[in-house]
Amino acid sequence: MYRVCKTITRARPLQLSRSTSYKAPIRDVKFLFDEVLDAQKGFPPHATPDVVDMVVGEVAKFSESVLHPIWKIGDAGCQFDGSDVTTPPGWKEAYQQYVEGGWPTVSAAEEFGGQGFPHLIDMVKAEFCATANWTWFMYPMLSHGAVETIVAHASPEMQAMFLPKLVSGEWTGTMDLTEGNAGSDLGQVKTKAIPTDDGRYRITGSKIFISCGEADFSENIIHLVLAKLPDAPAGTKGISLFIVPKYLVNEDGSLETTKNCVAGGIEHKMGIKGSATAVMNFDGSIGYLVGKPHDGMRQMFSFMNTARLHVGVQGLGAAELAYQNALPYARERLAGRSPGGPTNPDKPGDPILAHPEVRRMLLTMKSFSEGARCLVYYAAQLLDGSLHHPDEATRQDMDQELGLLTPIVKAFISELANEMASHGIQVYGGHGFIGEWGMEQIARDVRISTLYEGTTGIQSLDLLGRKVMMNRGAVLSAFCDKMVAFCDAQTDPELRPHCEAVKAAAADWLQVTKEILLRAKDPSQLESSAVDYLYFSGYVTFSYMWLLMEAKARLRLAEKPTDPEFYEAKIKTSAFWFNRMLPRMQAHKITMLAPTSDLTAMNDEEFAFLE
Repeated sequence: MYRVCKTITRARPLQLSRSTSYKAPIRDVKFLFDEVLDAQKGFPPHATPDVVDMVVGEVAKFSESVLHPIWKIGDAGCQFDGSDVTTPPGWKEAYQQYVEGGWPTVSAAEEFGGQGFPHLIDMVKAEFCATANWTWFMYPMLSHGAVETIVAHASPEMQAMFLPKLVSGEWTGTMDLTEGNAGSDLGQVKTKAIPTDDGRYRITGSKIFISCGEADFSENIIHLVLAKLPDAPAGTKGISLFIVPKYLVNEDGSLETTKNCVAGGIEHKMGIKGSATAVMNFDGSIGYLVGKPHDGMRQMFSFMNTARLHVGVQGLGAAELAYQNALPYARERLAGRSPGGPTNPDKPGDPILAHPEVRRMLLTMKSFSEGARCLVYYAAQLLDGSLHHPDEATRQDMDQELGLLTPIVKAFISELANEMASHGIQVYGGHGFIGEWGMEQIARDVRISTLYEGTTGIQSLDLLGRKVMMNRGAVLSAFCDKMVAFCDAQTDPELRPHCEAVKAAAADWLQVTKEILLRAKDPSQLESSAVDYLYFSGYVTFSYMWLLMEAKARLRLAEKPTDPEFYEAKIKTSAFWFNRMLPRMQAHKITMLAPTSDLTAMNDEEFAFLE
């Protein structure tokens, strides 16, 4: 009845040498699923432990053997001939294997051809694919967002027309928001939608920075386009959402042969070059109104929230890939002698892993990657609960907690992922700056993560302004209560110092929030505090994730497991996090509460004195 996704094994048309390697962290995933999150209790009957293990194992094979070998060649970019885009060699073939393996259908509803697995299982697929080859994964990731949006807001007729082939992966999807005059401020959108006599609309305008807007992966691309009707109110309240297919669909399901919308070009970028970032032109293109007029911004958040969680996965993947490759390099590279005396006296030097500074960078990367994985999966579990938990009040609570954590997943993880990619380069030294090793490509590819789907500044304002201030801190208080309750329930004396640290951090979080609330009458206070507030929130949240993991690791060690080294490493990494990462929050606390006068005192002319 249910098919298990699998890797389609065939000879690849292109064999590439690679300077990086990737191994899916299956053991860490099992630890989170089986011990930390107790994930199985929320899974549907067909997601048995054996089936879940099989899915995780198969997507590991696909990401390791199919996706990562074609990651580096993607840096050469796509080709645009004035009309069509050709993706890098091997990418189209990899996508066909992805479709044949059933991977697009993992979490989609069964009524539309999906397999109905939880989003948590789909998030494992996302992590493995994103780490192996994020830029390639952008194509199916955006399709996933299109599916979620159409399921949530489109009419049954539109769902029947577009969902089956979007879910199967035969078609891909993307979102078209940004215009030359309207970036983050979508209220300035100028694309127009004119009603026709048959109930459809003529869409006219241009969109820029459209990820995967044109490609050769699929026979059709479904664009979700923001536009304004003739009677639209000003600003974001006047935005409507339209489905605009690349090729119109005939009544018999066949496609028209003339393009309904066209790419005007693709961007030349710093990174993620294998993703065709297109200028999309709509010249009277036929579109279908999704839901009610002027409701486009609310509807598009279904897409954007999905994408924001996946941008967090991008950050996790970049950090993990940098760490997985920096670690063996540090073990093999000989330079200098260990401060404690030679560890390799017969060789001209010791492995650089013996140097405390190198160990600091590697442990920073390890503690961040494992903390990020825990938070991403924790958020995916909240998403599943917000949709499927039998109790309505619990669903609402989980949805609100997910809303609070989403900007942290997106912005905090992406910001620190850039730091982790930099550490990866630094471990390699000068070799990290050289293209053939691949480390600098990780840094270039992840740099976009703090920009798209809402910059860090916008995500910070969303966290502080919408997710905290709009409910007067009630959702934050509930989350902090949850952390404190967990701490108070722990009986292991070895865990007590970290429990007290989390409780103190939660109290600090509530206190700084109260202080900012009291200062909110100063219109510049919120914006001047927001980014530091997000960083502060991220460090506290990660510390809770590490406490969850450490508590389980200590319990398992007491049971004499067959692999005690795994749990001992968790405890040691947790100690590093609490000793060297959590204290960063104090600097952000001081900064966020600084007076705004130092930002506003300077006149515009005083910013530079250049002749």
